[in-house]
Amino acid sequence: MRPLSRQAHAAPVRTTPVSPASPAAREPLWRDIVGDVLRRERLAQERTLKDVAEAARISMPYLSEVERGRKEASSEVLAAGARALGLGLADLLSLAQGELIRQTQPARPRPRQGDIRLAA
Repeated sequence: MRPLSRQAHAAPVRTTPVSPASPAAREPLWRDIVGDVLRRERLAQERTLKDVAEAARISMPYLSEVERGRKEASSEVLAAGARALGLGLADLLSLAQGELIRQTQPARPRPRQGDIRLAA
């Protein structure tokens, strides 16, 4: 039998850095997306942060931090915020999903004047 070595063996570490242009670096955070949607909906209804926070029974500073993407809100907080805005949780998440898709899809080149598009 071989004697046991007391030396630890480490797995090799990946040394390839993630470039800022890589898809992983560009992925938006879910909390930023949801916060943007909550703020956009609140402003579209011309409601104050205080009004929505009271209706949702959330502290105004906490709701502000959720809207700014500084806090990762629980599903209960998101549902309360959505209800205070007249939305269901599914509505809020659907709007957030649409925004996430919009932000992560590569930009499509715009057709130039005179370009011909062939029908498939």
